[in-house]
Amino acid sequence: MTNSSMPSDPAVRLVVVAYNSRPVLGAFFDSLATAGVDDLEVVVVDNHSADPPRQDELPGYGRLIIAEKNLGYGGAANLGLAGSTAPWLVVANPDVVWEPDSLARLIERAEAWPRAGVVGPAVIDTDGTVYPSAREFPSLTSGVGHALLAKVWPQNPWTRRYHSATDPTERRTDWLSGSCLVLRREAFESVGGFDDGYFMFFEDVDICDRLSKAGWSSVYLPAARVRHDQGHSWRKRPEAMLRAHHNSAYRYLARKYSGWYFAPVRLALRLGLRLRLELRGSA
Repeated sequence: MTNSSMPSDPAVRLVVVAYNSRPVLGAFFDSLATAGVDDLEVVVVDNHSADPPRQDELPGYGRLIIAEKNLGYGGAANLGLAGSTAPWLVVANPDVVWEPDSLARLIERAEAWPRAGVVGPAVIDTDGTVYPSAREFPSLTSGVGHALLAKVWPQNPWTRRYHSATDPTERRTDWLSGSCLVLRREAFESVGGFDDGYFMFFEDVDICDRLSKAGWSSVYLPAARVRHDQGHSWRKRPEAMLRAHHNSAYRYLARKYSGWYFAPVRLALRLGLRLRLELRGSA
């Protein structure tokens, strides 16, 4: 790990979790320069990539940590955020491009919501569409309904609810996409940070769930926008992504339905996810 000089007690610490992300970090930092916040430090945590970035490739306010192994998304985010005294913590994917003043808008609007533990922007896909980044907590009913019926019955209630996550109003929501999150440090620390048992996926659902139970809100702030080229790190290995997604889905739902009387439900869930993984893998 190489350190560079940092501003003392910055208002924002931004952590970028990187894995084979060297080609996209330049665009990330170029756009961050216009995102409207100067009083910040950036920590890039590289998850043991084959070709990690170098410290001299980062701006002067950037610091690089090379993890000794792949810690997963939440584990790497926790490592990068550890010890911060900044009131605002940001976790962002390296393939995010910040629109002008977007980070400043996020923090300005977050301050207007005193119980906002986490806020998120409108996330714009590469084709210009708005990604459904502000959603309801998943359940067996909603998950099965959307997964099974979306193609044959596009207007089913679960799929309509899923797509309502693009509603362009500033509002409370259940959870926000982990591609770009701004967290109030007080709230983040009150729930112990990310659960690093989620290697990839659902760590965002889980932390928003725990924040909600602790009395904090998740707030969608579409006046701020970022663009996101999803999946740059796993696009060449989609089978690993699918496996991680299904493992994390099971972890979250098994905890949600944890009572002994839900044992048959958990078994059916495990078998169903395994079958879905095999079917997707053979497609």
